[in-house]
Amino acid sequence: MNRRELLQTGAMALATGGTTRWMMGQGNAMNDHAAVPRTNWAKNLHYSTNRVYAPTDAAQVPEIVKANAKLKGLGSRHCFNNIADSTAAQISMREVKGIFIDAAAKTVTVGAGIAYGELAPTLDRAGFALANLASLPHISVGGTIATATHGSGVHNKNLSSAVRALEIVEADGSIVHLSRDHDGDRFRYAIVHLGAIGVITKVTLDILPRYDMSQVVYQNLSFNELEHNLEAIMASGYSVSLFTDWQKNRVNQVWIKDKATAQKEMPPMFYGATLQKRKMHPIDDHPADACTEQMGTIGPWYLRLPHFKMEFTPSSGEEIQTEFFVARSDGYKAIRAVEKLRDRITPHLFITELRSIAADDLPMSMAYQRDSLAIHFTWKPEPEAVLNVLPDIQKALEPFGTRPHWGKVFTTDPTYLHKQYAELDHFRAFAKEMDPNGKFRNAYLDRNIFG
Repeated sequence: MNRRELLQTGAMALATGGTTRWMMGQGNAMNDHAAVPRTNWAKNLHYSTNRVYAPTDAAQVPEIVKANAKLKGLGSRHCFNNIADSTAAQISMREVKGIFIDAAAKTVTVGAGIAYGELAPTLDRAGFALANLASLPHISVGGTIATATHGSGVHNKNLSSAVRALEIVEADGSIVHLSRDHDGDRFRYAIVHLGAIGVITKVTLDILPRYDMSQVVYQNLSFNELEHNLEAIMASGYSVSLFTDWQKNRVNQVWIKDKATAQKEMPPMFYGATLQKRKMHPIDDHPADACTEQMGTIGPWYLRLPHFKMEFTPSSGEEIQTEFFVARSDGYKAIRAVEKLRDRITPHLFITELRSIAADDLPMSMAYQRDSLAIHFTWKPEPEAVLNVLPDIQKALEPFGTRPHWGKVFTTDPTYLHKQYAELDHFRAFAKEMDPNGKFRNAYLDRNIFG
């Protein structure tokens, strides 16, 4: 997303109040939603078409794809840029759900539109779990894997890495099945696909036996402790997040999530940070009602791994998000490089989260072949201010080979971006094989992938 696009879409969302009715296409593969938002969930982006198909079954998707010369898949609307935008038509997969657990194969097959927060309780009741979850349970499986979205943990790969197989509707309406076991590189390119190859209808995920977790929060960790202890701090739990507003040379909060079989006493101090005995929100002055339980209480994996509960509006609601990945070995230097901009960043920031993601072998993943530290900014809904500081943050991180999150706001020059993905040419060739006439191309792909 460039400067003009972000300012225009932000202004449109404000002007429209963020909602309008969906205008459905013709045919029997539609259902009439009374008032479905035509913005992304944070309302910083207003989509460019009101022609939106909403199938309720995967079997309806091929006819919709064949009937449209241009089409973009739409998940839970949690991307902050125009990756899913279209000036022609969109297909919302949100109502394509369903859950099939294969206990013998240790997999679950789901409709692409199901949210992790909808899937997880069913898995748990059956005695299973996923290895990782993102900080928000509201996001859909199909949309999540398309952008390599992730949780945290030095040994935890992003959520795309759990995919065992995919069902894809190609541009001509044909159905393709790709799997980890049989399709090699074609499967690897199909996972983090950025919406470039077709419409994902079903996803098969690896599962494992269910587990319980606990979560504690420490407050006021000096940045000085990160110079020699960053790896140990990030490895201090199954999933660890550091929250900072970049002021006072400190991490405001450290969230440590760990597997648990029995409640245990946590030390009162952690690298100089103090154990909290009240529930916290990542933003210090926000109420914590929406957050998952803390203070060491034990609960199911899916009620601890996310930061926020499924029944609440996630995070801060109306906001802008950006995120940049660097090698974790460069993490401390990258943090200090950003910190130099603190007085320009903080006035427009809700909070920054620092997370670890283990390396994977998915060519378009931000953590491709390197253990990563993600520097995530949750901004106030101030698009002009964000665009003023964003280029300087990107410039500060360029020496570290930074890769922006595909679903967040970034203005990284495509020439620089392309250099960060060694297999980009192979991905382009695969996308053109799957979609030879560019049915699923849009302005985002034209700029960031094919430009």
